[in-house]
Amino acid sequence: MNTFNDIKELVTALKREEKLISEMFSKRKSIDYRLSDALELVDYEESRIDKLIEKSVIRENGGLLELDGQFLEFFEQVLYVSEEINLSYIDDNIKKIKENIDYFLNENNENRKYSYLRFIKKTFRKMGIITLRSVVDLRRNIENTFKNESNYKNKQLKLENLDEKRTIVTNLIQQTLTLINEEEITFFNRALDEELSRIIIELKHQLGECSHNLIEIEKQIIDYLNQIKQQGKFLEKLRKLKYLKDNFTIEAETDVRQIISNKNHVIFEARAIQPLNLSIDFLRESEKAFEAIKRITKNHKDRLLLKPEIAERISNEFLENNIEEEVMINLEEVRNRFIATSDNLFNFILNYDFLKDVDFNERVTIFCQIISQYEQELQIKDNFQITNDVEYAMVFSK
Repeated sequence: MNTFNDIKELVTALKREEKLISEMFSKRKSIDYRLSDALELVDYEESRIDKLIEKSVIRENGGLLELDGQFLEFFEQVLYVSEEINLSYIDDNIKKIKENIDYFLNENNENRKYSYLRFIKKTFRKMGIITLRSVVDLRRNIENTFKNESNYKNKQLKLENLDEKRTIVTNLIQQTLTLINEEEITFFNRALDEELSRIIIELKHQLGECSHNLIEIEKQIIDYLNQIKQQGKFLEKLRKLKYLKDNFTIEAETDVRQIISNKNHVIFEARAIQPLNLSIDFLRESEKAFEAIKRITKNHKDRLLLKPEIAERISNEFLENNIEEEVMINLEEVRNRFIATSDNLFNFILNYDFLKDVDFNERVTIFCQIISQYEQELQIKDNFQITNDVEYAMVFSK
């Protein structure tokens, strides 16, 4: 396979043929792209297309062109339009992180140690983005399957397979959190890297958002499967009735006549009024239409024309820009900053700078609110302390 010599040659080729590649990418699902269509976009210079085929950017088969799978996957991944849910990639990243953590702990050379740490940070950063994208792709595939798949058996089977992928994503999220919170405590204590701490906080936030979305996705799949089951039963009964009708045995083998005779839904329906819009030409040329308009006008000549009351002028004082600023306390931000420390929660909140005056009682309230909202992320000890006659439990981050 003939490949590009360097990144500069690759970028230059993509830039030169950006019109053709962009058109083929946008039409990748709608049409079979013909060689004759491509020639119009390269000024009928077939050598330019041959060059892309030679470099495996596009492939030609029987006069039809398509982007090579490697480049197509790259464009879809970068542009966030891929419909494939690559769960093995997340699993591979977890394994690579574990391997590099072992290398980091065994290494004495600071330069090599830093290279392992840099790889770990880069991989953690990618994992959050990839997991979010996987959840978005999962939701989109579920909706597309339910709305567009016409075969009920395939629709049910595809939804069940997507539900299995949802379970896998949930397990991978749990593995990642277990790796951070339980399995590699020694590494995170030794690393003591501020950037790594920020990455871990952001990753936990992303994984938490994914977990909430996966719960909604599970409810959605259950609802869709129930609808399919109900629709399947309805179609099964409908086919059976049609079979009996086609064989002229429906009245003998069912009580359909008795059931229909007891139904009187039509008489309770509101009468549908269909508006009749006459054409302008008919109103202009027909004398009958003109007489009808005059008759209707005569019936309404005594109708009073109500003039709308004009409101008084708005006072200038209501138009003045009065801006009132207030510093709000963001509990999630306080939680994120606390997780990055080793302090106990009460002492942390007692000394936290809220950018405004917060008295002791309000800080105690914030302490209780954080425990209530983020209990799963906190470690509540059995020992207690007292400050200003307030007894509180010792709470640390997991």
